[in-house]
Amino acid sequence: MVHRLMVQYGQPTDPAAFDKHYRDVHVGLAQAIPGVLRFTIGHGAPVDPSQPAPYLVAELDFESAEAMGAAMGAPAGQAAAADVPTFASGGASMTSFDVEDVSPDGSATS
Repeated sequence: MVHRLMVQYGQPTDPAAFDKHYRDVHVGLAQAIPGVLRFTIGHGAPVDPSQPAPYLVAELDFESAEAMGAAMGAPAGQAAAADVPTFASGGASMTSFDVEDVSPDGSATS
């Protein structure tokens, strides 16, 4: 079973600076975290226009919650975590969970 870390970033005060730092610095830090099976990002768009969407969502997949804990406690994980306050002026929230495939045929879709 995959364990996922989801990071949702709020609207930054300077979106261009956020995007540049994220692309040029933070992505490399996150890619260096040991044990990351998959790392995806996307800019959010609200489905309901009355509700704000996160500015950016990042998902990092690990083999297990224990693997994620070890990875985030490693120097590369600590470096990535320490970088967040340097660019995330809109704040960031993190959630982790075991991924359960509930698609009709039991296979993941992409």
